[in-house]
Amino acid sequence: MTGTIKTLNERGYGFISVEGESNDLFFHNSALVGVSFNELQPGDAVTFETEKTSKDGQEKTSAVNVARA
Repeated sequence: MTGTIKTLNERGYGFISVEGESNDLFFHNSALVGVSFNELQPGDAVTFETEKTSKDGQEKTSAVNVARA
């Protein structure tokens, strides 16, 4: 999938905006491939895969294998 970095947090995570989707996808710096967290800027195009996780009975989707497009 492809998207755009929407926000980055100094704690090492951010959100990806995906065209046609109402919710942004969470990603952690441990999910980056071939790029460091400090190299990313809001507006950068990225490619990624999604992963569903369940916590406290709620299913969430996050981005993994995030790389610059």
